[in-house]
Parts: sequence; structure tokens; C-alpha cells
Amino acid sequence: MEFSITREIPGRVRVRLAGPVPAADVDALCRAVGACPDVVRSTAYPRIGALAVAYRGGEDARGRVLAHLAGIDAEAVEQARAGCGLALASRSQSLLLDLARLAGEHFLRRWFLPKPLAAVVTAWRYRHFLRAGLRSLASARLDVPVLDAAAIGMSFAKRDPRTAGQTMLLLNVGETLEEYTRSRSEGALIEALLDLPETAQLLDGDEERQVPASELAPGDLIAVRTGMPVCVDGEVVRGTAMVNQAALTGEPLSVERVAGDNVFAGTAVEDGEIVVRVTADAGETKLRSIVSLVEQSEAFKSETQSRMERLADRIVPWNFLLAGVVALATRSLAKTSAALMVDYSCALKLTGSIAVLSAMRQSAQAGFTVKGSKHFEAMARADTIVFDKTGTLTEATPKVACVLALDGWNRREVLRLAACLEEHFPHPVARAVVRAAAEKNLKHRERHADVEYIVAHGIASSLDGKRVVIGSEHFVVEDEGVPISAEQAERVARESEGLSPLYLAVDGELVGVIGIEDPLKEGVARAVAELRALGFERVVMLTGDNERTAARIAAEAGVTEFEANLLPEDKHAFVERLKAEGRTVAMVGDGVNDAPALSLADVGIAMGQGTAVAREVADITLTGGDLSALVSLRRLSSELTERLDSSFKEVVAINSALLAAGIGGLVTPQASSLLHNASTVALSLRNAGSYRT
Repeated sequence: MEFSITREIPGRVRVRLAGPVPAADVDALCRAVGACPDVVRSTAYPRIGALAVAYRGGEDARGRVLAHLAGIDAEAVEQARAGCGLALASRSQSLLLDLARLAGEHFLRRWFLPKPLAAVVTAWRYRHFLRAGLRSLASARLDVPVLDAAAIGMSFAKRDPRTAGQTMLLLNVGETLEEYTRSRSEGALIEALLDLPETAQLLDGDEERQVPASELAPGDLIAVRTGMPVCVDGEVVRGTAMVNQAALTGEPLSVERVAGDNVFAGTAVEDGEIVVRVTADAGETKLRSIVSLVEQSEAFKSETQSRMERLADRIVPWNFLLAGVVALATRSLAKTSAALMVDYSCALKLTGSIAVLSAMRQSAQAGFTVKGSKHFEAMARADTIVFDKTGTLTEATPKVACVLALDGWNRREVLRLAACLEEHFPHPVARAVVRAAAEKNLKHRERHADVEYIVAHGIASSLDGKRVVIGSEHFVVEDEGVPISAEQAERVARESEGLSPLYLAVDGELVGVIGIEDPLKEGVARAVAELRALGFERVVMLTGDNERTAARIAAEAGVTEFEANLLPEDKHAFVERLKAEGRTVAMVGDGVNDAPALSLADVGIAMGQGTAVAREVADITLTGGDLSALVSLRRLSSELTERLDSSFKEVVAINSALLAAGIGGLVTPQASSLLHNASTVALSLRNAGSYRT
């Protein structure tokens, strides 16, 4: 069986399988895993293809467990299925079964075994806690397992095995509840993102048959019809359909998909019928990449979350110091045990991580993916937001509004040559030029030499031995030294008023100007106003475009501060100046020219339709093009920060009260342990709830 380790603590490992587990195989797989003598318990999460395994023993046992997992194949699962008999209860009932098993074993020993034998069995079960505590001490760690082992050992020291048994029961119940709560947050919340069909309609020649979605491979053809979800990433090869992409983009309106378009797992056909060629395995879809961000968020913890966890780790030795003080002051093993039964560590770590997981889940569903909780925190603290113009504030599909021909050239030749150069690059402006040439049926064969793309400047090549350049006024007129007469400048200014001009020059002579219209995206002005209301003190637009165009777009967007005619290094320098002033900067962009500023900003936000470079360096990606997602992001970030702060205060207050009550003799150590675990689970369940955005 192929797998990769995603999380590991002593005695427990969580692995990612090669794909989802069919529902019919879940119980058989768990039985096959349990055939290893070292395995205590295994839990499968079928939709996300994950498996959690608890085992007894140290590194040797770990090695045997991993080797056992690697050796499980289809035959082993089939053999295990034969021994399952009736199917086990549904996964939703597993918590109740686990709790019933723990309570049943405890009370059966207490009621039916002679006291001496019950004491022996209790001492034997203590070995797991003792081993975990000793393992921590051997690693020079004073952590929760050491606390647990010491608290139980106190009961044995008092010659009270019954209390020791009760304590172990409560600890096991608490661990089970916490594991269930974490799994519910990691598993169920991720499953909500991966609510994919388990079957697909495979086209095999002229035949159509239903197959498990997990068996699909790149190159397979599947049929998707009205009302059916898409289970894999693929390319439409024929047919037309309206596809709802809300799961990926947050956009409620369906979009048309025809031959040549891409469709993604997690979307659904609302109307029509398409045949899709599979382009990615079930475990490598775009939706899976969102899930991976959720799962890997631990690597990018916010300062608040990190502070909570650092405190959780540091506070354990103080528990022992407190227990020592109590022992010396009271000479009471019960009160000393009470000081050891309540710890802050698990509660702080669990409540914080679950709050973050919930935010990651909700963010993906709302139309943005976040690489870690620290970026939520940066977004919550940001007081300045900087926007790129083209493709960010304006539509990603600009269009040619006018073509000016100069120096004896005609407009068709200007547009033809421009398209010939621009077709080599995926920039929105380049696509607009190529599209305009195609609409006029202008054929442009390759007559020029290799083209050179100069980022944020333009394109340079040669034609019949002559240097050809196309780009901004700064690039063509200033950098390339192409002269422009006062008459030409006046005509360009008059006929391209409010447009973004592309200058075309051949062998040092200006031959034409193409006016590009780039309309503002719908809802931008409203989003900018809402961002101001949410605490952004400065809203800035940066662009490589000319001053006139920049002023028009800024006015329409409600942006009062802008900079024009900027190079990538200028955008980087501007963000650098803002940070030097003490500003916390959020940068929003979509292109290669935005990448330096995105990487420098406190939080970089890339548009989903932008370049791969921008998405790679950014901390957050808006999967759709709607800037209203930024408003939701700001609100979610602020609420997450507030939830983490509130959880921290509540955990400290509740557990401090329980410690005081236990030391004061107001509650028994067992009662304080029960209340501690119950409060941890209650706070965790609350933190798993949705945020208001």
C-alpha cells in the first residue's frame, strides 16, 4: 500500500493514502491494519484517503507498523473483508462505540474481578502511561505524558488502584474526545471540500459504463450531464454545458464550458452535457491542492497560535513546580494529584489548531486559499492595501479600442505586426491584440526573428534586419530612444484619451499606437469602500500604465492614491518604503511584474487568473476574480485573530480555576480532570464553527 506520513507523535501516526478509500473497503482496511500486533487502534477517513493509526511501543514498533502498512495490498484487504462478518457501525457511531468500550472494560473489571486481580490489571494498564512518560523524560521533555504518568502514580503511591483506574478512564475518555474533535475538524471539514462522487460514467468506445472515480486515469473519457458533479480535473472534448464552479471560486453564477475549456473536480454541470478527457489523477486535482493547503497549514502558524503553543510547552514544568509546592505545603497526595491532573497544554494547542482549520476550510469555500494562519494574522493587522491595476482592478480581458497608423503605415499593418509579436506571450494585453487581429481576419506569418520579452517594458525583435519594439511609452520612447513629434504626441493623446497606449516602432521610427481599453471590474468600487470601512487607512494603486489612464481607473475605483509608469523594481521599492514607515502592507497583484512586491509585502495576495509566478510567491490566492473576496478575507482574518485570543484567555481562566479548586480540595482530582477535558472539547467544538463573513 502506497502512503505518505502527514503527521506523527509518539505512539500515533497519520498517513495519506494514494487515493480515496471506497466505502465498502473501510472496515476491511481497518481490520487489515489491526492485524499488526503493535496496532492499538486505526481510523480511516475514506473520502480524503487518510488513515490514523495508534500503536504501542517505541521506535521498533513504529518501524514494524509502517512495514505492515506498506505490505497491505488488495489481497490482504479482501482476506480481511471475509472476516468482517456484518459490517461495523457507521463511522458516525465510532465515538460512541469507543466510549462504550472504555467504560465497559473499566466497570467490568471493577464489578466482576476480585480486588487483588483488578489491582493487577489496573497496574498492567498503567504501563502505557508510564512508558509514554518515561519516553518523554528520556528525550529531556517535561510534557503532558509525564504529567499523566505522575498523577496516576500518585494514586498507586496512596495504595488506591481504584482511583488510578478511574483516572486512567478519564484520561482515555478525554483523549478519545479530543481525537474525535480534531478528526472532526480535519476530516469532516476537509471532506466538505471533497464532496465528490464516488463513480463516473466512463466512455469505452461506443459503450458507457459506470466505474469508481478512483480508477480513472489521465486520458480516459467520461460523460457528465445535467445535475451531475465533476469528479476529476479534465478538458472538455465535445459538448456544451453550464458549469457551477462555486466550490472553487465562490462565484455563484455558472459559466459556459465548451470544447477546449478546462473543468475541475468539485464543480457541477447545471445544464447541458459534455465529454471530458481526464487530465489529472483523483489525488492530484485542483481541489486536492486546496485541501493540501488546509492540511499543511501547521507549517505557517500565526504568531498568536505559535505563542499559544510555545506557552503550552513551557507551562508543563510549572505544573510540576506547583505540584511540588502543594505537596510540601499540604502533605496531601490528593491535592498534589489535582495539581497534576489539569494541564494547559492540550487545551491551548487543540483549540487553536481547530480554529485555524475551520478558517482554512471556510476560506477555501469562500473563494480564497491561504497558505497558513500567519497570513490570516497579517491580513488582520494590515493597515495599507496596494493594488496592481491591470488584471486586478480591471478586467483580465482588455480589448483594442483604437489603432493609430503613423509614418506611412496603415492600421491593418500596424495591428498585424503587433499581433505577430504579442502572440508569443500570455499577458492580457497581448491576448487583446491577438484577438483584435483575428476578428479582422489578419493573418500574420512569422517574418521576425526570436522575440525578447522585457518584463513590464515590452517586446523586442527584428524584422528584415530592422529592430522592432512594442510596449509602453517609457520603453519605446525613453528607453529605446524612438523620437515622437509634438504633432504625433498631440494626436496620440487626443485619440487615446483614457486608454492604455501600446507604441510600435520599426528601426527607430514610430509607426503606430494601439489604444487598449481595460474596463474596471464590476464591484471594485464597492469592495474598495468596504475595505476602507474595515480599517485600511491607505488604499494605493500601482501601475506601469500612463498617468492619464491610471487617473481614470483610480477615480472609478475610489482609489485616491496611485503611482503610474512604474517598473517591477519601482513597485518593490514603493512597498519597501511603506514598510519602512511602519506600515503593515497587503499587496494584491496578478502578473510577473507584481511578483517582487508580492513577495516583499507582509501578505501577498494573487488573483487566481494571474501568472503562475504571482501565485507561487503569494501567501493568499483569490481563486476567482471578484475583489469582494478580499472583504470576506479581511473579516475572516479579524474574526480568527479574535477567536484565538478569546480561546487563549478562556483556557487559562478555566484551567486556572480548576487547579485552584483541586488544590483547595473543592473538587476531586478525577472531577477536575473530567471538567478539564469537557471544557477543552467544548471550546474546540465552538472553534470548529463557521465564521461570520
